[in-house]
Amino acid sequence: MKNKIAVTGGAGFIGSHLVDELLSRGNEVTVIDNLSSGRMEFIEPHMKNRDFKFVKLDIHDLENLKKEIAGADMIYHLAANPDVRLGAENTKIHLNENIIATYNVLETMRMSMRQKIAFTSTSTVYGEATVIPTPENYGPLIPISLYGASKLACEALITSYCHTFDMKSWIFRFANIVGPRGTHGIIIDLINKLRKDPRSLEILGDGQQRKSYLHVSDCVDAILFAVDNSNDMANIFNIGSNDTINATEIGELITEKMGLGNVKFNYTGGSRGWKGDVPRMLLSIEKLESLGWRPHYDSRNSIIDAARSLL
Repeated sequence: MKNKIAVTGGAGFIGSHLVDELLSRGNEVTVIDNLSSGRMEFIEPHMKNRDFKFVKLDIHDLENLKKEIAGADMIYHLAANPDVRLGAENTKIHLNENIIATYNVLETMRMSMRQKIAFTSTSTVYGEATVIPTPENYGPLIPISLYGASKLACEALITSYCHTFDMKSWIFRFANIVGPRGTHGIIIDLINKLRKDPRSLEILGDGQQRKSYLHVSDCVDAILFAVDNSNDMANIFNIGSNDTINATEIGELITEKMGLGNVKFNYTGGSRGWKGDVPRMLLSIEKLESLGWRPHYDSRNSIIDAARSLL
């Protein structure tokens, strides 16, 4: 019997790659997306697949959301506003699109007697961690961005619903995920700047911000591996690579891939790229590795493949 799976945000960058893999494994998949950041082109290849259904729906619409997840064996909740920087400009965006949206998904699960949810969180819940690589049990968790705060609030809602209503959850704290279909982030930012001016490149901060990057194919593989190989009431995993790369090095890789020489790098200054930016991030993935998972890409190769796919 095929598993019936609902994916919120399934037309987005990571969501569409997850949908590809879920369908390839023989599941029935319903994508719920309002297309605010998702794109139809990402899921277009599946539109004629009898095991696939697309529903254009805002998950603030509780009545219709309940109808669409009523028969699901598992909900992958990826719908969110993915732009970390936007929180400094619009303080309600992450409240509405992350926290309230997650509450709505949990409420529809409770009303529909659905029990399993996987949620995509973020490394930003750790704030400026003093332990690097940062393990899942690091604390206290003190986010410095409204995005990170919203994701941490979502995690708390999910685990409390699990304990109160006998649900089961998988929470994934991501490093920076990159690859084909990427819609935002440093790679796209730098490519767009170089297309406008191939002689100079503005890099936010001092260029020394050093972080972990992971290819989206590894990310999806890790998500499904963790779901298949852990069974606690609340399963929390970091997903990332075992190394880091800094912003200047990313700029060098992208200029090389674009065939550009003698590009002058200009820096906006300061240790942060923007308000809420965490200058150093490397997650410990020992917990997931102890179950047998390993990433295929390191940060450098993740960046190279992502840049190649976006150029």
